[in-house]
Amino acid sequence: MNKTSWLVLILLGTGLALQAADRTFDFDVLQFRAKALAAQPYAEPKQHMPDWLLNLDYNQYQDIRFDQARTFWKSEKLPYQLQFFHLGRGFKRPVQIHELVRNEEKLIEFSPRLFDYGKNKISGRIPSNMGFAGFRVLTQLNGPERYDELAAFLGASYFRVLGSGMRYGLSARGLAINTGEPGDEEFPVFDEFWLERPVPGAKSITIFALLNSPSLAGAYRFIITPGTETLMQVKATLYCRKNPKVLGIAPLTSMYAHGENTGWSRDDFRPEVHDSDGLLLQTGAGEWLWRPLLNPAQVRVVSFGDFNPRGFGLLQRDREFAHYDDLEAHYHQRPSTWVEPIGDWGRGAVRLLEIPTPDETNDNIGTCWVPAQLPPEGEPINFEYRLHWMIDMGGRPPAGYVDSTRQGSVQDQPKQRRFVVEFAGPQLSKAPQGSPIEGIVTVGTSAKLVVNAVIQKNTNSGTWRVAFVVEPDGSGRPVEMRCFLRNKQNVLTETWSYLWNP
Repeated sequence: MNKTSWLVLILLGTGLALQAADRTFDFDVLQFRAKALAAQPYAEPKQHMPDWLLNLDYNQYQDIRFDQARTFWKSEKLPYQLQFFHLGRGFKRPVQIHELVRNEEKLIEFSPRLFDYGKNKISGRIPSNMGFAGFRVLTQLNGPERYDELAAFLGASYFRVLGSGMRYGLSARGLAINTGEPGDEEFPVFDEFWLERPVPGAKSITIFALLNSPSLAGAYRFIITPGTETLMQVKATLYCRKNPKVLGIAPLTSMYAHGENTGWSRDDFRPEVHDSDGLLLQTGAGEWLWRPLLNPAQVRVVSFGDFNPRGFGLLQRDREFAHYDDLEAHYHQRPSTWVEPIGDWGRGAVRLLEIPTPDETNDNIGTCWVPAQLPPEGEPINFEYRLHWMIDMGGRPPAGYVDSTRQGSVQDQPKQRRFVVEFAGPQLSKAPQGSPIEGIVTVGTSAKLVVNAVIQKNTNSGTWRVAFVVEPDGSGRPVEMRCFLRNKQNVLTETWSYLWNP
């Protein structure tokens, strides 16, 4: 066989392989597409949305509903079902959604027939190639009698997930870029999704997504397993067009308006209003830290340096309805979300961003993992983690934990501030009053302890209360404080970490 014949055979084989690749889809294929996309200059996708959809007000947009009778996978009685969100108002970036059947992809085409437009007056034709704003996944989350919402992907790279008995609260994101930095934040977008058609009896659903932004492109895979604690496993590969200044991995976004540590708002009948009340971290060394959230007077960014963190998350610890007294928002049923890294994440920091907000309509809390160093441009960035969406933290931390944080003035001492921290836990509640438990309190250099830790058991709740008084040095610098309980040399609780602006 001559050289020409060999070349023809090679080209023929290559063509067949490419055709096969065109017909099949997996994470390797998605990685290849993300890498090819990152090799091209960034371009905004074309929009085919009529102006009248952009100009809808809140109520008009909410009046556009997906037709329940057209729910995907409903007639097949599969364990998961799909519904879609319509473009309009603030959701103007088109999203393409595909169904995967035996690794073969098929575009789910947009059609106005999929939606009920309510009282809206449709002005002109709605393009058939307009695309969707996002989608929701339904399953029998709270019992076999109905399908409830399990997850929703809507807007940029945002998504929310539920477990049994929960109400939507905080959100997760695919990626954060330059969050908390001077200048504009960059918001990567999931432009395209592939949803794997579940088999009967499937315990999980798999979703693939293509991320795009001016700085990078990325391939994502989500495996969602619903339950009392819903587990989402996330795998991602990023290809940078240019390395961003700050890359935030596993970002979470929440809301904190006011709570027990800030005092009751005089303009709100509800004692507390928040989706999350604290940031919990488990460091690579095994220490547990609890940072109560704040609605600050000005933007605050705090970083907790670490090496190979074991986990972090935004929690809604307070589950007492009476502490919120809200019959509509049900803040006591908002999920906590815990990030569990898979593999070594190296050196970096958990970053916490707190932004002032006048009310609960704005998400003002953000957290993520920021690697200390990124690979050289052109090299892929790989990471994997689990997201746990839950009500009960399931033994995290295994020892005692902070139950509440309060502060108040000191009579006749306007420069001083009193802090009261209560710790709870099964072992602490069993310890009788008079046990050799001590509260260890430290403050930063910008303040001093005027009254050292006074500890006593709260026999009404079984918690242990630590009270102390701090006086700042007058410099106006923030005061960093820490507190934990110990018995002789044994640490009994997580560490309370608080930043106070005098």
